[in-house]
Amino acid sequence: MRTSIRIAHVLTGLTVALGGVALAVPAAHADIPTCQNMVRQTGVEVSGAVTSACTRGVHGDLQGCVSGLTAVGVPGGAATGACRAAANPP
Repeated sequence: MRTSIRIAHVLTGLTVALGGVALAVPAAHADIPTCQNMVRQTGVEVSGAVTSACTRGVHGDLQGCVSGLTAVGVPGGAATGACRAAANPP
C-alpha cells in the first residue's frame, strides 16, 4: 500500500475515533443536572455523593445510582425517577 493511502486511512481513523469521543462526552454529562435538580426537589442537598450517583445513572448503572441516592436520603421513588432521567437523554 502506498504511504499516502496509509496516511489517509490513519487520519480517517483518528478523526472517527476522536469525533466519537467528542460526541459521547457531552452526552454523558447532559443529564447529570436533571438528576441533581430532581434530588434538590426532594429537599436533599446536592453533594459529591449525589453527583457520583447521578453519574452512575448516566452510565447505565441504575441500581448503583438509586442506591447512592437513597444512601444520602433521597426517597426511593424520587431516586428511581432521578436515575432514570439521568440514563435517558432528552
